[in-house]
Amino acid sequence: MPQTDAPPQTMPNFARTLSLTVLAMIAFAGNSILCRLALAHTDIDAASFTTLRLASGALTLWLIVAWRDRETRVAGNWASAFALFAYAAAFSFAYLSLSAATGALLLFGAVQATMIAYGLWRGERFNRQQGIGFALAVGGLVGLLLPGLSAPPLIGAVLMLAAGIAWGVYSLRGRGGGDPTRVTAGNFVRAVPFTLALSLVALSRFEIDLAGVVYALLSGAIASGLGYAVWYTALRGLTATNAATVQLSVPVIAALGGVALLGEPITLRLVLASIAILGGVAVVILAKRSPR
Repeated sequence: MPQTDAPPQTMPNFARTLSLTVLAMIAFAGNSILCRLALAHTDIDAASFTTLRLASGALTLWLIVAWRDRETRVAGNWASAFALFAYAAAFSFAYLSLSAATGALLLFGAVQATMIAYGLWRGERFNRQQGIGFALAVGGLVGLLLPGLSAPPLIGAVLMLAAGIAWGVYSLRGRGGGDPTRVTAGNFVRAVPFTLALSLVALSRFEIDLAGVVYALLSGAIASGLGYAVWYTALRGLTATNAATVQLSVPVIAALGGVALLGEPITLRLVLASIAILGGVAVVILAKRSPR
């Protein structure tokens, strides 16, 4: 996600930024909860959920751009659109078997690992504190995936890790790409043909019901479309470090939502892995990186 350094804020501006940031984090966590609700408790299939999510998100973002700028032209590109589609499709199929909390944690860990690995490949170097944080995060991820009674299903975990890598690639491609809302709208619009093709390929598994459609539309229009628009507005008042750090709250919010709305259990393995992964990533983000 685009991140910017922001100037000092007055109290009213700070309160506005804080409110928008909280809403955006709830929206992002809401995607995990809505997807799990739909795929575990309704008859909609994963491909149809993905198609409805991306199509409704595309329409919402296009309407936001048209209302805000009084024009309908959007930006983006096909490569980023495919990365967005790959994320959304793997995300949906992963939630056929993962809990909301586990899925959000795996997704977040994979996104951050992808972006950190890209930085290392570009020549950034860890200092000792960051090296410890990175090792802690990797250890937490390995501990979560080790075989055992409370380990997440392997196929679902691999799909969610793939979704996180795709989202990390999408985020990296979006850096400095112009107006983020207009770019995101264009990428959502371009992703629709990909997801329609997926639905055609998976036509033999086509299932749908009203509740599943509602959850998919809420995920696309509200949690994705409006959520991203709110986040990009909040970013104007956040530093890059603050923007990266605040996203640590998403798996926690998803876990709480999973317990409250889905009745999902929180295992000791998940708690310990969450502490290790989120704590390790926080150390990497907050510690100053050494120059090349």
